[in-house]
Amino acid sequence: MKNADIRALSLEELKEQIKTEQTNGQSLRFAHAISPLENPVRLKHSRKNVARLLTELTRRENEQANQTAK
Repeated sequence: MKNADIRALSLEELKEQIKTEQTNGQSLRFAHAISPLENPVRLKHSRKNVARLLTELTRRENEQANQTAK
């Protein structure tokens, strides 16, 4: 998922996407523990997508907090 796609999401969609990616990453880790994945780089991409989503969520929450403080 690209940053432009992430920025286009609404706050609720962003939170839903975070949960989806975390669940997907967890299932990938379990599958990899049982038998090696065909493409283990998917684990790395999953972690990075979660990090991008969480970064955007934090940015929006900080932005909202700054606006209410003014």
